[in-house]
Amino acid sequence: MKYILLVHHDEQVLSGLGDATLQQMRAESVRLAHQLNANGNYLDAAPLSPISTAASVQVRDGKWFVTDGPFAETREQLGGYFLINARDLDEAINIAGRIPGARIGVVEIRPLMELAGLPQS
Repeated sequence: MKYILLVHHDEQVLSGLGDATLQQMRAESVRLAHQLNANGNYLDAAPLSPISTAASVQVRDGKWFVTDGPFAETREQLGGYFLINARDLDEAINIAGRIPGARIGVVEIRPLMELAGLPQS
C-alpha cells in the first residue's frame, strides 16, 4: 500500500537550528531515502520551499481566489514529504519515526487511495 508521510514543522524553529544542524538533518533524510530504496519502500521524497513562496487557489461559483501563502494559518507548516510503499500502517509508522523532521515537528501518515483512470507514471 502507498502512504504519504507529510512532514510538518514550524519554519521559525527550523531556521533557528543553524546551518550545520539543517545540513545534518538533510543528509540524514537522504540516507533514509537510500535505505528505503534498498528495502523497496521508497517512491519519492522532497523538502518544500518556504511558505513565503506558496500560493493558494480557491474557486467559488466560477470565481478564482488566489492568496499568498498556505491555505491554513497554523503554527506548523508542511515542510516536505516521503511517498512510500509499506506493508501496513505499522511499517509506515516505523518509517515516519525515522524521518528527522519528526524530532522538531510531526509526521502525518496518510494512505493513498487508488483512483481509476489516473495516468500511470
